[in-house]
Amino acid sequence: MEPRQASIAVIGCGVIGESWSALFLAHGYDVHAWDPNPEVRARFAQQIERPLAQLASLDPNPRPKGRLRVAGSLIEAVATAGLVQENAPERIPVKRALYVEIEAAAPKNSIIASSTSALTWSELSPALLQPARLITAHPFNPPHLIPLVELFGVDNDVLARAEAIYRDLDRKTVRLKKEAVGHIANRLASALWREAVHLVAEGIADVSDIDAALVNGPGLRWSVIGAHMVYHLAGGEGGIRHYLEHLGPSQVRRWETLGSPQLTAEVREKLIAGIASEARGRSVSELESARDTQLIRAIQARREGR
Repeated sequence: MEPRQASIAVIGCGVIGESWSALFLAHGYDVHAWDPNPEVRARFAQQIERPLAQLASLDPNPRPKGRLRVAGSLIEAVATAGLVQENAPERIPVKRALYVEIEAAAPKNSIIASSTSALTWSELSPALLQPARLITAHPFNPPHLIPLVELFGVDNDVLARAEAIYRDLDRKTVRLKKEAVGHIANRLASALWREAVHLVAEGIADVSDIDAALVNGPGLRWSVIGAHMVYHLAGGEGGIRHYLEHLGPSQVRRWETLGSPQLTAEVREKLIAGIASEARGRSVSELESARDTQLIRAIQARREGR
């Protein structure tokens, strides 16, 4: 499938489905969206107005928008789809059941792409007659603003066709060489949060100070270079070789003291209280709005710096 020659089916119209739909529409794709909840379907067109407006603010020369159709059934949504972007809850039986229906109703060459954040291709594919048409295509939330899409599949042609579509959306695609629970980015994020929870559990620092240390320290640096490149530069002229030879032992010492916290009732309450303090009375929607405003500014700054 070449970009924009067929519709995109967005299955599951929650937060991720809204974001994906806005992104596809803003780049000229027709979107046929479906959710099993009729109330969600009824308000979906209104829900995507905000991410569409955010995308418009980022693009001084926008493409003609695609057309949105909220389908009354799954079969209707996928009937002409070249790509089916599935965003169902992270439950294997639910996703497998969906794939059976999608495979029966969608065009034979359409791609089924799961937005799963942690499940693997091997866990999702057994119910399909043609499992090679399934890929995992994990976005980072919110997909319309954060460009990462992590791909895994077993058919290089299917992956290449999907990759062409995501790149047409100005996404940065990465491929896993073998499947892993949580893919790449969520594994990295989980490792970091595990240590952040350990710091709270051990009373080393408060939630707000831990978040501030991340945002104003390594988080800022990671927004322009990755974890491996950080240490290459830390080695000076000798690069990563010098770092590993001379500072590698200090890194190992830190690794050896990293924690493996348990989410006990006490730790959960510390985290909840810490977030309440950091949020300062702001609702989730207010915090999301503030996050998105800062993401848009960061995206604009990155583009200006190219």
